This record gives sequence, C-alpha cells and structure tokens, in this order.
Amino acid sequence: MVDQTDLTNNEKMVLLALFELEEAELSVIADMVDLNSDASMQSAFLLEEKGLAKVDEQTQSLYGLTAEGKIYAETGLPERQLINKINEPVSMEYARSFVDLSVVGIATGWVVKKGWAKIEKGKIYPLLKEFPEKDDDEKVLESLYENSLDSDSDIPSFEISEDFASEDTIKNLLNRKLLEKGEYTTRTISITDLGKSLVSKGIDIKEEINQITSDLLLSGEWKDKYYRPYKIQKPVKPVYGAKIHPYQRLMDEMRQIFLEMGFTEIKGDIIQSSFWNFDALFQPQDHPAREMQDTFHLDETSELPAKYLNKVKEMHETGGKIMSSGWGGKWDPEIAKKSVLRTHTTAVTIKYLAENPKGPVKAFCIDRSYRREAIDPTHTPEFEQLEGVVMEEGITFSHLLGLLKEFYTKMGFKEVRFRPGYFPYTEPSVEPEVYIDGLGWVELGGAGVFRKEVTEPLGITEPVLAWGLGVSRVAMLRLGLKDLRELYQSDIDWLRKSEVNTKK
Repeated sequence: MVDQTDLTNNEKMVLLALFELEEAELSVIADMVDLNSDASMQSAFLLEEKGLAKVDEQTQSLYGLTAEGKIYAETGLPERQLINKINEPVSMEYARSFVDLSVVGIATGWVVKKGWAKIEKGKIYPLLKEFPEKDDDEKVLESLYENSLDSDSDIPSFEISEDFASEDTIKNLLNRKLLEKGEYTTRTISITDLGKSLVSKGIDIKEEINQITSDLLLSGEWKDKYYRPYKIQKPVKPVYGAKIHPYQRLMDEMRQIFLEMGFTEIKGDIIQSSFWNFDALFQPQDHPAREMQDTFHLDETSELPAKYLNKVKEMHETGGKIMSSGWGGKWDPEIAKKSVLRTHTTAVTIKYLAENPKGPVKAFCIDRSYRREAIDPTHTPEFEQLEGVVMEEGITFSHLLGLLKEFYTKMGFKEVRFRPGYFPYTEPSVEPEVYIDGLGWVELGGAGVFRKEVTEPLGITEPVLAWGLGVSRVAMLRLGLKDLRELYQSDIDWLRKSEVNTKK
C-alpha cells in the first residue's frame, strides 16, 4: 500500500495539482506547481508506476513548408508555371525561355504525370482546352502558406486532416521536398481513485534533505529533518566495468596457452611475395591447387631471396633430388615476385623456418589474413588465423596430434578427434574436430607434417609439424554467435553484457 512517505515533494505537488484539476496536460501542471517540464514529467511517470496517476500520450503529425515550398507557394509550382504559358503545342526550346532552366525538367515531368500535357518529338502538347484548375498539391501549399504568414514559427506546426488532403498528396509534397513533417506529443495526466484516496487522507510537504552534511551532524539538526525516501529494494542501475573486447580476450587466451607451452610468438608482413605465400610451400604456379585460396593480388612486386630460388625452381620442375616428380613445366620467377595480401599466416612461419633452419623451433603466429571472400554469416575478406610450427629431431605425427589435443582441451573443448585431410604442403594431413552440443562435430582447422618438397629447398633437414586454425570460428563457438560479422560490429549492449569467462 502506497503512503505519502513513498513520495518525493515533487510527486506530492503534482498529485495535489491533479486532485484539484482531476485531468490536465503536463504543461498546465508544470506551470501550476512551478516545476520545469522534465521534473513534472518524471514525477507524473513515478506516480503512474505507483498507481496514483495515469499518463496518456498522443502523437500528432504536423506539417510546414520548406524554403522551396514557400517559393512555389508564391510563384506557383513548376508545372503550373509551364502549363499556364502554353495553349498550343510548343517546342521544348521555347518552354525553356519562360521556365527557369533549373526546374524545366521537373515542370515537364509533372505536366505529363498530372495529365495536363504530353511530350512527343521534342514538343509539348497541352491536353486540356482550358488551363487546369488548382489541384490538391497547390491547395495544400496555398493553405499552409497563408497560415504561415500568421505564425512566427519556422518549424512544422500545422495539422492536415484527411478531409483536406489525401495521403498520396502529402506523400508527393514530402518527396518533392516542399513539405516537412514533424511530430508533437501531448501528455495528459489524470488522477486515479487510489491517488484521490491518498490525498484525502492528507499530504504534508516538508523540506527534504537529500544528503547529510557535516554541519547537520555537528549541530544535531539532522534529528529533526525530513529525508527524501529511498526504496532500498529497488534494483540499482547496472554498472559495466571496462573490459577487453571478447574477441581480443579469446586471442589473448590462445596466445597465453602457446606461450605457457614454450612457444615463441612471431610476426610478419601483411604484404608478401607470391614466393613465400605460395611457391615456398610447393604450391604450383599453374595448377588449380593454387586457386584454393582466392587472393588479393597487388600491382607491385617483391624481391626474391636468391639463396632459395634455384632449389625451389628445381623442386617445382623436377622434384629435386628426393623421391618426387615435382610439378613439371617451367617455374617462372616473375610470377613468384608478384606481391599479394597474405592468404594465410603460413607465409610468416615458413619464412621464419627458412631463417632458422636448425631445430629445435617452437613458434606460432596469430594475426590477420586476407582472401576475396563474399561477406556472409560465416565469411569475411579479413580474418584472424592461428598458425604454429614445431621443428625438432625425432618428432612425429603422433606428437602433433597430442599437441593439438592439449591446445583444444585448454580452450575448453572436452571432446577432440582428428579426420584425414588434404593440404598442398603437408603429408600426412588431418582436420581437428571438436564436439559441440547441438551442433555435433565441428572442424576447426588443418594440420600435418611439412612435405620434404617444402623443407628441403630451404635447408631444413628435421621434421616440421604445422597447423593452422581460423580464430573466428572458435570465437563463434565459444561466444555462442551465429554470424561472424558480430565480432566486428560495435554492439555496445553485447560488449557490456559479454562474460569475461567464456569457457563452456
């Protein structure tokens, strides 16, 4: 049950005014209790929440002439200026002599649309025996113009009834930028029976204290003061602390896992030569396998590492000195020079291995890659990729499976399995999969052992384990998203409410 101790002084004043008036517009009440409109409206809504008052809102559409609309109200619409000058067929050239050149196209278009004239072979033919009467467009402009002469307001302030003008007429004038539309909301406040009952019991308005000061405490006056009531049960306004973007947190988590496993993080250039992006990875220059990744090609070229050119050329053409036949044909260094936006971070890791051909090496790169993908819920032209390599004497394919299972387990995926896969530069190759409730098994990347066609031209003699995974796909699973684009949109509400710990 509500009593007067639940009300602020502002609420009490508004309620007393309502008791006297029973019903009134908000502006009337604000003047009566000497409060500004915001304070009056806040008090009215609070009274409504407590069942002491009722707030009715009505929104009214108002119209006014634009600057251009005022000009045409005075001089006539372009089509009127044109039709009133012709009573027989005239050439378009002649029409331009008495209609402003800036609106002659508008004029001719509207005389045809309104059925006042037709245009054939560069001539305008009037279709009416007499000049047409004023239509609804003109009547509305004329009426609003006359009303505007008696008004000091430059904002939309006139209502147009359905009896005066049709919806199509108003729509045409709005589309022609001759009218502008505004909305005016009126709020009517009325007192309820509960509100009347509370006022009948008596309401006292006392000086309210919002905050206890040191002076009140020292003087002892605080004992005799009336304090503004507060509802301690009322939910507090949520406060959102600053935190790192969920996607960045996920990448930081991946980074930390590999650092704790003894890996070194490496970085590389976004722009790479086709040599490091394709050729060094034994991807042929004239084979469909090269088109597995749709590439952003650049006009510029890059310098090639002379140290590896002949060996890579030989490996592509003949298979070098190992048990391989290569790709055959002629390997062209000019193609290898062409610069591209890296299609994978493998271009970074293979270059790092070439610069560090002796093990042990444990390195990873988590960075952005680029491919010409159509933007949809599961693809974007830019995406983050996590790439890793391990090079060490005696390391085997089994070590690779164990390493990947350890990583995915640390990422919160309880069930991990591997399926055979194909990639141009690894053999054997696998695709790691994790089990997600409601989705089943989901593929999260690719992995394998670098082929000797990749490692031998770079002087690498020890086995190399390699893997790559799409970070955004992991993010979608961990964050419960269905659209990849949500990771890159500034949805403040989602960012505020996202959990810091997203492990499932």
